[in-house]
Amino acid sequence: MTPIKTMIFATSLSLLAGGTAIADVAQAVQDQILPGLSDFADATLDLADVAVTDCDVAAIQPAYDRAFDAWLQIGHLRLGPAETAVISIAFWPDKRGTTPRALAQMIADRDPIAEAAADYAQASAAARGFFALDALLFDEALSVDEDEPAMAYRCGLIATVAADLAAQADQLDRDWRDGFGQTLTTAGQPENAVYLAPEEAMQALYTQLMAGLEFTADQRLGRPLDSFDQPHPRRAEAWRSARSLPNIRASLEGQRALAAALSDAPIPVTQAAFDAAFAAADRVVDPGFQDITDAQAWFRLDVLRQRVQAVRTAVEAELGAALGVSAGFNSADGD
Repeated sequence: MTPIKTMIFATSLSLLAGGTAIADVAQAVQDQILPGLSDFADATLDLADVAVTDCDVAAIQPAYDRAFDAWLQIGHLRLGPAETAVISIAFWPDKRGTTPRALAQMIADRDPIAEAAADYAQASAAARGFFALDALLFDEALSVDEDEPAMAYRCGLIATVAADLAAQADQLDRDWRDGFGQTLTTAGQPENAVYLAPEEAMQALYTQLMAGLEFTADQRLGRPLDSFDQPHPRRAEAWRSARSLPNIRASLEGQRALAAALSDAPIPVTQAAFDAAFAAADRVVDPGFQDITDAQAWFRLDVLRQRVQAVRTAVEAELGAALGVSAGFNSADGD
């Protein structure tokens, strides 16, 4: 029996003997989710401010990285207003390469929809959000250095996409702060028609936590790894900007904070599993996963996938068992 499995078994016995922990939905909302949404809104506003004055990658990338990190901290919460917003904030996986094609067509046509962020809200989800910026900033195929009018249009498009992203982040922050956050924290009260009992709100957050971990294992890691004989480096999330590993790290950080907020008791098994996942991430050499055609690089990334799967197992055995819940259906199922 592995050390983590041994810890899970021992902890499960102690939980059965000592009673269950109590989910603290209000703590999760007030201390982790709302501050995370506020950080996301602030970071995207900073990104928009930079993009409107300078479209050079070196100038934009620090703000781009901060905004992407902020999103990944709360991007696993695909419920309430985020259930639909996530599509245009983070259009991935893009299995058909829709984003670069849509942007290339816009640049070629000088599509006037890019002239104002308010109009850009009507653009295809594939041409919006982080992955539109990822392509515009880092895809060599969209480089238009020899065509001055196209360069000017591309710069304007970058600024518009960034402003549109900031508007989406601000709206999401306000929707949670002024409405959906209360919906979660007033679960079971007579006026709440969404969550008829406190346990339902806790179940919803737990489901998002589990689904987020599954998404990282199956999509962020599983898609590029595929099989040892046939890896697919360009299926990695945000590979152009070498953010594949930073995205996983930021997502795990947010999920770790959510797991801790959902329990009023220590969760040592879960914390140990997260520690093991971060240690495995430390051993990955290429943050964009473009080296996984090499056997050793593939195995290092596969170990990370196994560690993320072990986090999910630990959360289920320790936190899920203590709270008396299991992961239910969520909007990411079937992706």
